[in-house]
Amino acid sequence: MKIDILTLFPEMFSPLNYSIIERAKKAGILDIKITDIRDFAKGKHQQCDDYPYGGGAGMVMLPEPIYDCLKSVKLPNSHIVCMSAKGNLLNQAKVEELSKHEHLIILCGHYEGIDQRILDQEVDEEICIGDYVLTGGELPAMVLLDAVVRYVPNVLTGQDSLNEESFSNGLLEYPQYTRPQIFNGESVPDVLMSGNHKEVDKWRKAKMLEVTKKNRPDLFKQYLKTEKAKAKLAKKCTEKPKK
Repeated sequence: MKIDILTLFPEMFSPLNYSIIERAKKAGILDIKITDIRDFAKGKHQQCDDYPYGGGAGMVMLPEPIYDCLKSVKLPNSHIVCMSAKGNLLNQAKVEELSKHEHLIILCGHYEGIDQRILDQEVDEEICIGDYVLTGGELPAMVLLDAVVRYVPNVLTGQDSLNEESFSNGLLEYPQYTRPQIFNGESVPDVLMSGNHKEVDKWRKAKMLEVTKKNRPDLFKQYLKTEKAKAKLAKKCTEKPKK
């Protein structure tokens, strides 16, 4: 997968040189490039922002440097995402969808935002990582990238774990335990030591429901609604047609 990140602050992306992402880059699974938008700014001072028309606080990123920067990396199969507090809220379904693109371009906004004409003419979608505002799009871009690349084949050694983690099936993940068996007087649940995979699966499902109900009642409610609809559909499919 090829990923281009366009930013005014490329030095913020040094964490991408560590851990799983770095190994995937070295293995040739990921091709990640950071491009400085300021390199495309004209003038002695390489200005990339200006005051907003109509007045107001803050500065707005100029369209010309971003446009030229985009042109330098854009391919026929590119999908362009802008990190923005105005965007659609990122969720696991969107993460999986984005992971299927061969070339992802992530545009990082800054200051009061980006000239709307760039968003209208060049950007495929705006994405927000939460209902709060940050100083720029660099941290959200790293969150998005980290979430997306986990779905790229061979990035994770245990790809099967994606099927059981939080949000993969509408529920939060069950509790995890490892050695030692007893820590600070608390023991690992007996069922996990039993070797009975059927009972382990049953325990994990119960815990997923318990954790989701406690921490994310909104997800729990939606899960029950979905399961009820599935049961209703299954019943309808098995009913004999009336004569």
